[in-house]
Amino acid sequence: MIKLASWIIIITSAICFLYTFNQIVYHHPECPTTTAIYNISTLGNLETSLSFSNYSTLHNNYNNNNDSSSPPPPDMSEEYDQRSTSLKHIGSQDEEEEATQLKHIVFGIAASSFLWDKRKEYIKHWWRPNQTRGVVWLDDKVKTYKNEKLPEIRISGDTTKFRYTNRLGSRSALRISRVVSETLNLGLKDVRWFVMGDDDTVFVVDNVVRILEKYDHNQYYYIGSNSESHVQNIIFSYAMAYGGGGFAISYPLAKELAKMQDRCIQRYPALYGSDDRIQACMAELGVPLTKEHGFHQYDVYGDLLGLLAAHPVTPLVSIHHLDVVEPIFPGMTRPQAIRHLFESVNQDSASIMQQSICYDKNRLWSVSVSWGYVVQVIRGVVSPRELEMPTRTFLNWYKRADYTGYSFNTRPVTRHPCQSPYIFYMSRTRYDRGSKQTIGIYRAHDRYKHPYCRWKMENPEKIDSVVVLKRPDNLRWQKSPRRDCCRVVKSKKRSVLYVGVGSCRIGEVSEL
Repeated sequence: MIKLASWIIIITSAICFLYTFNQIVYHHPECPTTTAIYNISTLGNLETSLSFSNYSTLHNNYNNNNDSSSPPPPDMSEEYDQRSTSLKHIGSQDEEEEATQLKHIVFGIAASSFLWDKRKEYIKHWWRPNQTRGVVWLDDKVKTYKNEKLPEIRISGDTTKFRYTNRLGSRSALRISRVVSETLNLGLKDVRWFVMGDDDTVFVVDNVVRILEKYDHNQYYYIGSNSESHVQNIIFSYAMAYGGGGFAISYPLAKELAKMQDRCIQRYPALYGSDDRIQACMAELGVPLTKEHGFHQYDVYGDLLGLLAAHPVTPLVSIHHLDVVEPIFPGMTRPQAIRHLFESVNQDSASIMQQSICYDKNRLWSVSVSWGYVVQVIRGVVSPRELEMPTRTFLNWYKRADYTGYSFNTRPVTRHPCQSPYIFYMSRTRYDRGSKQTIGIYRAHDRYKHPYCRWKMENPEKIDSVVVLKRPDNLRWQKSPRRDCCRVVKSKKRSVLYVGVGSCRIGEVSEL
């Protein structure tokens, strides 16, 4: 009888256990037992894009002999650039947001009525009527003319209520610091970014887009760069974007800035300029500076050759202080030099000022190409490590500062009579539809005199022009950054140097 009761209890317990387990596992919404199956197609496609360099014009000029100054082009299938492998955004195409374009960017340009007639000439060269959007903010009315192809002009709001106690600065810093907020308050539609600049700032607008499209405009971003002067950065801040070089603020951040900026400005009456006031407000908002080294303040004097001939591997976004430095092309006025530069910008804006380094193996020359600007030819072998370092053709913003006063590495102008570079400035650039390449002609200029050299090697003085062949690459900044490679092309013309520039091939190295 006891055994029977025990068996009844055991069986009853088992039934209860199974019933409870069934209720928990199969009916509880938080405990699914079936494996979730995802539609793989919703993850998008893993695409591998192939980047080929087709130098059809150069191909016939390459010599297959071992003593050629450059190797023959390899089979096209070997020129796959691994940097171009990319992943598409997760999600279907319909769900993807439109990529940032020029129409999504609004420029706020701080200008002076006193200097307007002179500096508007810079703006004319980069502004695109009916494409670029923005406003010039002046301190007073100026005379305007029809069909000047300039942005809309407005007068800044009254800032007399704000305190300003810096004895070295100007109260204009108050109104300039409010340019982004005043532009926001215009209520323009479909805006993702506000870009601030001065009236003597020249922007490469396509490269502005290339920089900003990398970032999520729905987040808080404050993007720009520091000064070239270490002393300037110490006095102001390494956490500050310099306004002359330009900076970008995402739309949501601009809205937050506008809400608190007037209160913020009142707390910093002793600051010098507009950009340090912006940075002070960013610090209160807790938003750090995102650095992009293509924004150039150019706090220097003299010749920009050393800086522009060794531009960092990043898109050239802006050039500032054009009234302070020498014209970037000799023999021209400053506005003429900028117009001349834009002949190359209009052909391949992504590659403007991008450096490539190669060697003429027969004549033992080092060649450095700053595309669209200048070619330098130097006797002997100068390493890429040296050539990619700017030569000090310029002076520090604080003229007493020595070479340690820069925020980057520099090298002195060579004193060796045989290694003084031969300089060839861009004369003209055109696009050849047949070869699908840009053809740039760079001519020697007599700005730089060359001392007598005792070396028993061929003199670059015999070269009167350099021809640079390059295929435009608008997608180059969607790959990992890498300097272009160049190849000296053997030619029967001893007075002309032919150079091909393009993406480096697999295994290609800048070496002799």
